[in-house]
Order: sequence, then structure tokens, then C-alpha cells
Amino acid sequence: MAGTIPATALPAKGGIHEARIHDCARYRGFRAAAAQERYPALSPDQLSPEQKAYVENLQKPPRNNTTALKNPPFKVYMRSPDLASKLEAVSDYVRWGTGLPPRLTELAIMITARQWSSQWIWRGHYRAAVRGGLDPSVGADIAAGKRPDKMKEDETILYNYATEMYRDKAVSDATYAAAVKQFGEKGLIDLVATMGYYDTVAMTLITAKAVAPKEEDVPQLAALPR
Repeated sequence: MAGTIPATALPAKGGIHEARIHDCARYRGFRAAAAQERYPALSPDQLSPEQKAYVENLQKPPRNNTTALKNPPFKVYMRSPDLASKLEAVSDYVRWGTGLPPRLTELAIMITARQWSSQWIWRGHYRAAVRGGLDPSVGADIAAGKRPDKMKEDETILYNYATEMYRDKAVSDATYAAAVKQFGEKGLIDLVATMGYYDTVAMTLITAKAVAPKEEDVPQLAALPR
């Protein structure tokens, strides 16, 4: 009959309402899944032999890390034990094996933390930088998103190189020449590798949605304009 809506075009009894209920339930389920912890902590009895060996290595000096099972990035790395052991070796080298002064190593790490706005990386390495001889005001200025006023000559050269590399995705010949003159070819690539390793750390922390605790003795990273 003209003007009659075919029965097949009509929703089943309660169809639209039931469909909406179903969609809402599915959305709530999605939200619940999204809120779940990423890379939850593993208990010792869940670890494979390779994961146990990795955790045991972290507990040895110079790390003396007894919280790897519950803290990122280590609890994330251990999901891939072969990768974890290789990243540990890189981390050990760039932090303690380059022969560079600790204040420079830590400054490179702090610049990387600032680029990623990673308070988790920042919190530990700000302290290490100050212990290593970096003027605390340098860290405070970097945290605020400002160029530091009280850098030493070698710190200025490193800061210029790192910020130019992150900002421009390129390094001028003049900036490169100044860095090689100050640090040597080996020293420069060691600093670049230090920043590269902590880029990996920052991305791992983002993947894990790691939230750093607020600590009064560490400057908070200010939000940067986008």
C-alpha cells in the first residue's frame, strides 16, 4: 500500500532503546578498559628466568634498584627481556661509562626530559645534576622553559647543540664545530646517544602513562606553549 512503511524497516520491539542501552554498555566497557593500568606490576612468581636475571642485575651496584618490579621504565622493559638487557647496557654506559663529567651527562638528560615534559625522568636527574656540580638555577630555568643564565662554557655548548637539534631537527656547522672542539668526536656522540636513550625512556613512560610523584625539592616542569 502506498505510504506504508515495510515491516522490515521498522525496529524490533524496543529496538532503538535497546540499541542505545547496548551502545552505552559497550562505551562503559571501553572506558573501563581504557582506565586499566598499563603494564601492571609483575610478582616474582610471574617472572621468566630471563626476567628474573634482569631484575637481579638491576639490584647490583651502581644501580641498587630494588623497585624495578613496580616502577617504569623497568617494569615495561622486562616484557621484552632481550631488549631490556640491551637497554640496561646502553643506560649503564651513557650514565657511568663515557668519562664525561656527571654534570654534563645529567644536563643532557635534563634537556631531553624538558623536551618531552617528562617529570619522571626530570625528578631523579635534576638531583643527580646538582650533586654532580650543576648550578641549581640552571635546572630551575630549564624547568621553567627559559634559557639558563648561569651555565659554564661547556654547559652552554651542550645546551646550544641539544636545543638546536631538538628544535630545528638539524645542527648548524658552527654549532657542530663548537661541540666537537669542546667534547671531541667521541664525547659528542656519547652525549647524542645519552639523549637518544632518554628519548626511548620518555616514550616508554608515555606508553605506561607513568605519573611522577610531586616532590618539594625538585622543580616542576612548567607547561610549554604548543
